Parts: sequence; C-alpha cells; structure tokens
Amino acid sequence: MTRARVPSPDASARPKGKALAVRKSLGRNLTHGMLDHLGREIVTGHYDATPFPTEAELTTRYAVSRSVTREAVKMLTAKGLLSARPRLGTVVEPASAWNLFDDDVLRWLLERKFSMTLLRQFSELRIAIEPAAAALAARVADGTGRHAIEAGFQRMVAAEAGHDEPLASDIAFHVAILEASRNPFYAQFRPLVETALRTSIRFTNRFKGRSASLPAHQAVRDAIFAGDADLARARMEAIIGEVMVLIAQAEQSGDTGG
Repeated sequence: MTRARVPSPDASARPKGKALAVRKSLGRNLTHGMLDHLGREIVTGHYDATPFPTEAELTTRYAVSRSVTREAVKMLTAKGLLSARPRLGTVVEPASAWNLFDDDVLRWLLERKFSMTLLRQFSELRIAIEPAAAALAARVADGTGRHAIEAGFQRMVAAEAGHDEPLASDIAFHVAILEASRNPFYAQFRPLVETALRTSIRFTNRFKGRSASLPAHQAVRDAIFAGDADLARARMEAIIGEVMVLIAQAEQSGDTGG
C-alpha cells in the first residue's frame, strides 16, 4: 500500500505573493535578515502596544523555517530585546534590559524618532569616556596613533571645504583618539561613540545649523601632539560640553526636535 507523503512540519512551503516579497527582503542570509527586521521593529517601538508574534506566526510571516525563526529569536534574546516568560511566551523586554553596547542595537536606536533624552544620555557617557581617552593618548600615542589622528583631522579640514563627508570625518577623528589611547577597552567604545556622534550631529544641525568646530578639534589634536594630557582632556571636555549646553537649553525650552 502506498502511503501518503506527509510534509515535514519544519519545511517551508513555497512562499507566494506578499510572503515571497517579505522573504526576499531578508537577503541571502535569512537568519540575519530576520534578526535585522525584528530588531528594528522592537527598538523603534512597533511592539510597544502589540504582543510579540509567536514562533508559528513569525515563520508564516517571513516564509522561513522554524529553525531560522528560533535562531533569530535566540539572537534577539542574547541582545536583551526578548525573553521567554512562563505562560506568556516570548515578550519584548524594556529598553533598560537591552544591551546598549551591541552594534546592532545601537544601529537600530538611530532609526528611532529623535529623542532629546537619548542624546543627553549619549553625551553624558561620551564626556566620561572621550576626555580620558584624549588625556591618555597625549601620554602614550605612538606614531601610528598620531598619524590616524592627523588623518582624521585633515579629513575634517577637507569636509569644511566640501571635499569630504562631515559626519564621517568627525567620527574618524574621534575614533582615532580612542584607538591612540592604546587601551583596548577605550577602543571598544567605537560603535557607541559613532552612534552618539551621529545623534549629536543630527541635533546640532537641526537646532543650530552647525557642524563640528574645526578650531576646537584642532585644539584637541595640538594638545595630544604636545603630550599635554590635562589640556587634551580639557579641550575634549569643551567640545562635548558645548553640545550638553545646547541640549540643556533645548530641554528648558521644551523643544524636543521631534
């Protein structure tokens, strides 16, 4: 007797229509594509008032196998965005539980509606990190570190003349200082500083129509090259402190920039 063929419960049916379009949007790596879609939705508030989908619902929505779904959910859980709760299933965790040092989480945060609170928090962390890194760079930077700082500054000069991208050149300068400190822990703050700078420049351009101050950054470079740790610290504090003053003024006026 010929037995009917029973499809595997984990096998994905050939996606059609909308499901096919969604699956194609994931790219070649289905797991990472699904991770990016769901992570962006969580961080930007898509599930603030909506329950997170079940495994079966996600599998159908993205037209992928259950194993792909489980792996994507597992990765989001490792980033602190999701957790499994008894009788509740998979739920979205509050922002306080997210791994804010994770590269993906930081990238998704940039896609949220502008938040003055987030900008202030970024700036508070920057002023605790970058002046200390600048002071250390003044003491220990080698030829390679100084060359990278100079290259970043020259990119800022070029950007001022319209020959480079202002944001990318500003980031290159600040990252070079972190790395010139020759302390791997400071270097690990690179993604956070990049995200903070992107948020900060969005703010300063929106509220003041200003980009980074070239003389202020030159002052930091000169202090580092002179080996003056105290001056390097003070000049970096001045750069970030100016942004914090603008934030305080905007908060006092009730202007959130949204």
